[in-house]
Amino acid sequence: MTFDTLLVANRGEIAARIIRTARTLGLRTVAVYSDPDRGAEHVRLADEAVRLGPAPAKESYLDAGLILKAAKDTGAGAIHPGYGFLSEDAGFARRCADAGIVFVGPTPEQLELFGAKHTARAAARMAGVPLAPGTGLLPDAQAAVAAAQEIGFPVMLKATGGGGGIGMQACRDADDLADAWERVQRVAAASFSSAGVFLERLVERARHVEV
Repeated sequence: MTFDTLLVANRGEIAARIIRTARTLGLRTVAVYSDPDRGAEHVRLADEAVRLGPAPAKESYLDAGLILKAAKDTGAGAIHPGYGFLSEDAGFARRCADAGIVFVGPTPEQLELFGAKHTARAAARMAGVPLAPGTGLLPDAQAAVAAAQEIGFPVMLKATGGGGGIGMQACRDADDLADAWERVQRVAAASFSSAGVFLERLVERARHVEV
């Protein structure tokens, strides 16, 4: 599908970089913004800008309906989500496809598979990719402690839908893990679409490489 106008569904430096790149490709660009970002660089750089709403992300950058309306109103044939916000939302990618708008990113099916950490682990295992010792989703703190004793402490308790360090707690013994269980579940339920949690062996003094 071809398009000549790209809406960038993000803010700040992320959006500014995408807009600059789109311009070099000869694309017309549309920025979106919440009230505090009215004068932000990405708004100034774009050919057109659309106000989404007030400061809370749920009422602006995370409102898929507002983003899609902005795309339709400005004639944008594609939406680039940047990273964070709606970039890993399979439902949003599907809504873009249903509206005839290109989602610049993975397919909804890929997002569903890799959007949750426990399903991503399962897919990696099926593909023969080496993994740190870990578990699937755990039903309760007791099961988590039993699994951790099998894996070996220290472990990291993780929200399957987490990101950006949210919903993670390092646990060095069974007491740490029992204390962290409800806290991590509560953060996961409040921040993500799933309250599911799992364990991985904690890798200390690691080097993080992204491709």
